Amino acid sequence: MFKLKCAIVIDPDLPPGVIANTAAVLSMSLGKQFPSLIGDDLKDSKGGLHHGITTVPIPILKGSGALLRSMRETLRQHESELIVVDLIGATRTTRSYADYARAMQNTPAEQLDYLGVALCGSEKVVGRFTGSLGLLR
Repeated sequence: MFKLKCAIVIDPDLPPGVIANTAAVLSMSLGKQFPSLIGDDLKDSKGGLHHGITTVPIPILKGSGALLRSMRETLRQHESELIVVDLIGATRTTRSYADYARAMQNTPAEQLDYLGVALCGSEKVVGRFTGSLGLLR
């Protein structure tokens, strides 16, 4: 069995609110794809319930829009080894998931504007694509 690793790469030139939203959307999408990432609910010392959080660290790394586009294309060849979730700029202009879907379908793939990419899989494979990237601070 391999050690699981996840990472999110976001364009650091985005406004802070868009960065936060991108991280939230990609994290939730990873959780859907990998429910085992979320731990059991816990109780505090008074018996109060606290819902489970992620059981693995998920670093938020920085990568330019050009790097994200290149990374996303390269990751397509490794989707048998990784869960890859991406978010495109259409989220900033569309008002519904149906509108987002249409924007995704109607935009040539080479023109997609990536805000962020999340990947999750073996530590070795994820590290191959993210090991040289710095933390988004």
